[in-house]
Amino acid sequence: MGSGEENSLFETRKDKARHIRRLYAVSLSVAICFVWAFRLTHIPAKGEAGKWAWLGLFVAEVWGGIYWIFYQALRWNMVYRTTFPNRLTPRYESRFPGVDIFVFTADAVVEPPMMVINTVLSVMAYDYPAEKLSVYLSDDGGSDVTFYALLQASSFAKHWIPFCKRFKVEPRSPAAYFNTVASTKSEDHNYVKHLATIHKLYEEMKRRVEEATKLGVPSEARSKHKGFSQWDSYSSPRDHDTILQIVMHKKDTEGSKDVDGCILPTLVYMAREKRPQYHTHFKAGAINSLLRVSSSISNGKIILILDCDMYSTHSQSVRDTLCFFMDEDKGQEIAYVQFPQSFDNIGKNDLYGNSLSEIVEVELHGADGFGGPIFIGTCCYLRRDAFYRKKFSREYKNDWNDENENEVTQVNLHELEEESKALANCSYEKNTLWGKKIGSVYGCLVEDVITGLQIQSHGWKSVYYNPSISAFSGIAPTNLLHTLVQMKRWGEGQVQLLLSEFRPKWYGDEKINLGLLLGYGHYNFFAITSLSVLYYSIIPSLYLLKGVSFFPKISSLWCIPFICVTVGEIAYSLIEGLSMGGSIQGWWNGTRMWLYVKTSSFLFSLIDGILGFFGHPNSSYSLTSKVIDDDVAQRYKKEVMEFGTSSPYFTVLATLALLNLFCLLLTLKDLVLQKGTFAAEKMTLQVLLCGVLVVINIPLYQAIFVRKDKGRMPTSVSIKSTAVAFTACVFFKLFN
Repeated sequence: MGSGEENSLFETRKDKARHIRRLYAVSLSVAICFVWAFRLTHIPAKGEAGKWAWLGLFVAEVWGGIYWIFYQALRWNMVYRTTFPNRLTPRYESRFPGVDIFVFTADAVVEPPMMVINTVLSVMAYDYPAEKLSVYLSDDGGSDVTFYALLQASSFAKHWIPFCKRFKVEPRSPAAYFNTVASTKSEDHNYVKHLATIHKLYEEMKRRVEEATKLGVPSEARSKHKGFSQWDSYSSPRDHDTILQIVMHKKDTEGSKDVDGCILPTLVYMAREKRPQYHTHFKAGAINSLLRVSSSISNGKIILILDCDMYSTHSQSVRDTLCFFMDEDKGQEIAYVQFPQSFDNIGKNDLYGNSLSEIVEVELHGADGFGGPIFIGTCCYLRRDAFYRKKFSREYKNDWNDENENEVTQVNLHELEEESKALANCSYEKNTLWGKKIGSVYGCLVEDVITGLQIQSHGWKSVYYNPSISAFSGIAPTNLLHTLVQMKRWGEGQVQLLLSEFRPKWYGDEKINLGLLLGYGHYNFFAITSLSVLYYSIIPSLYLLKGVSFFPKISSLWCIPFICVTVGEIAYSLIEGLSMGGSIQGWWNGTRMWLYVKTSSFLFSLIDGILGFFGHPNSSYSLTSKVIDDDVAQRYKKEVMEFGTSSPYFTVLATLALLNLFCLLLTLKDLVLQKGTFAAEKMTLQVLLCGVLVVINIPLYQAIFVRKDKGRMPTSVSIKSTAVAFTACVFFKLFN
């Protein structure tokens, strides 16, 4: 997309290693076909042990091969983008569009107000004309503490933003910046003086906000600011009127200027109306409320969607984004620009695989090569027209000179607040197309993916931009359960999407590239693949106890395709991981998490997704806590896996791990004693498979048998899993 011509604002480069990737994909596809051929030509005769298990393995391998095609589609045509903001500024600065930034929070307990306002401050300080920048905080928790924190942030911004611009500070989240400069020294005495002053102001603000978090909003603050009166009718986070306050606005010439006398960005707090009888539609509902509210206050043509834990790390990201939207040749067809998520707290070896490096560094680049990445719900700039689901046509032209977006500000601010409140009422969407044909789509846990798919189906393209300087950064889960629960939510949402009217199979209307549809399939079939992985993790190991082989002898030529597939995938994934800056231990940790997610999170995703389809929904939208316990943090730094809580996820994982351990030990006993029908040559591959499953679960065995800290496996889970695994082994060996 984008040419290399001198007047272009961005360029697109193809993956240099694409031919090697394609050769690998074709070669391994041939090996997979030979594996299928072996299964079909060596089916056990009637009456032989393990015939049905053999056929089950064939089904698992067929599905694994088909899913592997979806997986490879995202590696077939990877592209990389480069922007030229130095060309953008002189050409378009006077015509820059308004940018509305939506920051979302939903619970002041799991999303601390200090974290929220650091994100808000980081985007308020963007290197962009302040009169064209508007920041909206959507608080679905309706917390007066969060509102109080935002008021404190608005006062601090009057000092922080001039400081950032004067000294070209990066990153512009105060907390992140002060952590960065703590270990550095400067010879610039003027800078050091200002730094000390601004740091003191920040610490005072932090103290006030944290005190309010513990003790409640001070009565002095309540009486001083009229905005708190809106909590007088407040009943609970799920039952209250719309609370909306324009904290700063360019029409307020006194309160919206910094200490240097410069205009500050518009800042708005919104807690949309909640009533028990109305479904909130979670984040999708909040997005739609803000779409309407912002249209009456600022009506920016570009919208940034941002979770409250993803602060901006680069103040130039708006200008990078405009290089795509304002490109003369291709800009008019781009609906959104998706940036990657990055995380501050990922260890060297990425214990829980939370860096999502495979998605960020490979798969989104691959989707971009076929017309655009999926919309991941955060760190994404969108064209307002596309969000309103306007269809793209070749006649569509960028009109950055339109002054209508500023007309809505020419009214009394109090009247504007009151008019805007009505747009966030529960009843506003009744008998409308909101949540269906307009705005963010309702009815699915991955409403962001569906929304992006709908936009693309209307002919729009999207772009993935992964700059050398990270644009956004946040906090990843630091314990295993939070990671598994988060992956379960994503997997269940993909099952809902697959079973809904929005599934890609029916939705494209030939406007979505086949390669991109296959890429969507990679995510849509996440959960279904769990059945194949689960089958492969159980059946071959159990049949070791009976001496029944499901794989060719090590001396047979049929062994070659199995070795090629296994070694090829291991080598490829290891090289890919190392090329992304990972380590061998990090690759091993990622492989373990792949197994854990497939056999627990995605299993529960599939079950709940199917139950929901048949009218028995068991899903809920749960936030991942951003509050980290000190003990958990210490173990995370030492790369010790965190269990510590009874959970069905841990019961499944522990049972599978112990089952494989018991099967391997019993098999090795028979091998040493040369008992029964065990034949080493024909069982080699099967023993190796079981052995790998045991080795990869060593941290889990340590949590059950060795560790004494609070992060060990709970005794109840250990006893339950041991009993189930041992009973299964004994029953299978004696009675099957």
